Amino acid sequence: MTQPISIIAKALVRERQRTGLSLAEIARRAGIAKSTLSQLEAGNGNPSLETLWALCVALDIPFARLMEQQINTSQVIRFGEGPSVTAEMANYKAILLATCPPGARRDIYLLITQPGEDRHSKPHNPGAVEHLIVTQGRALIGPTDNPIELTAGDYICYPADQPHVFQALEPDTHAILVSEQN
Repeated sequence: MTQPISIIAKALVRERQRTGLSLAEIARRAGIAKSTLSQLEAGNGNPSLETLWALCVALDIPFARLMEQQINTSQVIRFGEGPSVTAEMANYKAILLATCPPGARRDIYLLITQPGEDRHSKPHNPGAVEHLIVTQGRALIGPTDNPIELTAGDYICYPADQPHVFQALEPDTHAILVSEQN
């Protein structure tokens, strides 16, 4: 699994280069030391939520963009894993599961499923993606040729523009489905 600081480092460099501003200027706008930003861009350090928010404001980007990875395949995040940041001033931890690309539409569903009633889905529109979080039970989920077993708290993201399946492995398996269409 990629470490959050590695994801953040790549995003900081990418977004700073996008703005055309210097390291010193972004640090000044964020109210942090230039050396701190330099270390973060190098993949060192453990930035607080407040520092990351200040950098997002300076870069004029949504917070989630700092933690997004470019993924065009299935992605699984087990419960308790995933890129996260912790606040300095509160007992608060945010774990990013997915961001929404510009112009995308998302529909959210609660799934209540039973074993023996597998859901085989045909490919959706090109570029469609599905995100699922199992909230109760166990299920085999993902592309038909490579579904992955998930349990309560696990997350999966996969291309929905290819055949895919949801197979409950326990009675009363529940999940949250987010269907994303471009």
